Amino acid sequence: MSKTENWTVPQVTGLQALASQYDGYIIDLWGTVHDGVQPYPGALECLRALSAAGKRVVLLSNAPRPASVIATQLEGFGVDRSLYHGVMTSGEETHRQMLARTDPWFARLGNRVLHIGGVHDLGLYEGLDIERVSDVGMADFVMNTGPDLERGVSTLEPYLPELRACLARNLPMICANPDRVVIKGGNRQICAGALAAFYAEQGGDVRWIGKPYPGVYQPVFAMLDVPHTRILAIGDALGTDIRGAAAVGVDSLWILGGIHQEMIGNDMALATAEARAAGLQPTAAVHRLVW
Repeated sequence: MSKTENWTVPQVTGLQALASQYDGYIIDLWGTVHDGVQPYPGALECLRALSAAGKRVVLLSNAPRPASVIATQLEGFGVDRSLYHGVMTSGEETHRQMLARTDPWFARLGNRVLHIGGVHDLGLYEGLDIERVSDVGMADFVMNTGPDLERGVSTLEPYLPELRACLARNLPMICANPDRVVIKGGNRQICAGALAAFYAEQGGDVRWIGKPYPGVYQPVFAMLDVPHTRILAIGDALGTDIRGAAAVGVDSLWILGGIHQEMIGNDMALATAEARAAGLQPTAAVHRLVW
């Protein structure tokens, strides 16, 4: 990506400043629309304004659960289904890949899976010829959807013995959520991506599904059905939302008040430095998803 030394991330006060340039919007959820507990102030009003303006909106999440589950959860946050045209998740793409088995990597997997993650992610296996096993020695592959509440969500340590046992057997791992950390109700906790990063660093075979990897965007583009030049991707994570937008060639709006809030705040010089260090040039930045 071309860069100039005097380039800085442009800042806007709200999405209205950019709305005339775009017809389709890819909007992240956790860290952008809600914090895992409640919607951010102004987010629902922004979605309503987009709907009133006739814009097409698809919600794209790295949640390791089917899209239908996320749509139901969103209703609990006040996000009515009339406010968007579709939901896509890394879990939905994972399910599609496991069902089709047309990708050579998936085709060679067996049907016995060791699940690392919470029970709320088990909908991922619905309709699949998959047997869950608890013994590493019986597993054909690992499904990593993130930490569970029993072992804790603050550190990798409780998961290392099981991950090392999987490594010893050379089990391939599906990472159904590339996010490494998330902020829930103001508290930072690790995600599946942190476990997968350790696994990969130790030589494990990991298949990452979700942002920033292009595969998860193809169904989104189909749902939006507008030219790429008229699409804006919105999200708070530089490494997934903004990098993913760059990977598929669409503009991006960086939400600074999500996962990077503690580090960047609303300091545009610091935001610019972080973007440059990552080799990224978001189209603009805004503190929160507001109109």
